[in-house]
Amino acid sequence: MLAVTALAAATAGCAPSETSEASEPAPTQKQNPTRVLDEEFADPDILQVGDTYYAYATEGNRKNVQVATSTDLLEWEQLDEDALPELPSWIIPGKTWAPEVTEVADGQFVLYFTGTNFSPTVQCIGVATATDPAGPFTVVGDEMLVCPEDEGGAIDASTFVTDEGLHLVWKNDGNCCDKDTWIQTAPLSADGLSLTGEPLKLVKQDLPWEGNLVEAPTVVPRDGGYVLLYSSNDYGGLPYKVGQASAPALEGPWEKAPEPFLSSDSFGGDRYIGPGGQDLAVAPDGQAYLLFHSWDAAVTYRSMHAEPVEWRGSELVLTDS
Repeated sequence: MLAVTALAAATAGCAPSETSEASEPAPTQKQNPTRVLDEEFADPDILQVGDTYYAYATEGNRKNVQVATSTDLLEWEQLDEDALPELPSWIIPGKTWAPEVTEVADGQFVLYFTGTNFSPTVQCIGVATATDPAGPFTVVGDEMLVCPEDEGGAIDASTFVTDEGLHLVWKNDGNCCDKDTWIQTAPLSADGLSLTGEPLKLVKQDLPWEGNLVEAPTVVPRDGGYVLLYSSNDYGGLPYKVGQASAPALEGPWEKAPEPFLSSDSFGGDRYIGPGGQDLAVAPDGQAYLLFHSWDAAVTYRSMHAEPVEWRGSELVLTDS
């Protein structure tokens, strides 16, 4: 999610859980003015290359990784191609989630994706490369990049840049097996294909509205410190929410906002059902947007939405009313 670096400069994923509980009844929704792609397009990641924005989404529409393009973040065209058409034998197909694409050098793109590892059979983060942001990406190596079996696996990779270089951030999939879910980060090599340091744990689920998990992290360098956006609770309906935290350094201390930043209750409770899987980007006119998914009224698919946002100090706020 290198788009967040552009956001910090201009204004200064996620993956489903296998232990989802039954969803609450869906509210009646009004026509939603923020829906920018009315297709199954969950956990959107946004990358800008030149004048074109690319959005990548969780498996759907018979593709492992979906791709759409835009020139303004509001009008999107979904591409016919699968960005990751082939999976190696050591990945079990059917659960390719939460993609993240980063341009590590001019014309060199790295895709981080969640997939089900064959052995051990847990969700883990794989890596693939391409010379075109639309793909096709080819999986690199013969094993996952991040796959901590003792922590339940790892999902929801994203990236950010500091003065020291590129970093990966993810969530260990502890809710699969009654463990804590920690959002963690580690430095990456310049080519983005390997970790170069030990993971650092940032935050875990510890607020009542977060349920048994935090996931889908987005880290934004901001005013000499960092802001973390994350999703939490049951992705399958109303409980899913977006929270935020801040810290003066990656090592912390991290301070969470006491209430969610975006939830099913936002805007009177009739605009979104389980919003989450967020990313940040800045449109050509300088307007910053939070892009994320939300369920349709029947809770059958998750479409992509764009809410205008702005910074107030180290806090990101919604500006639509």
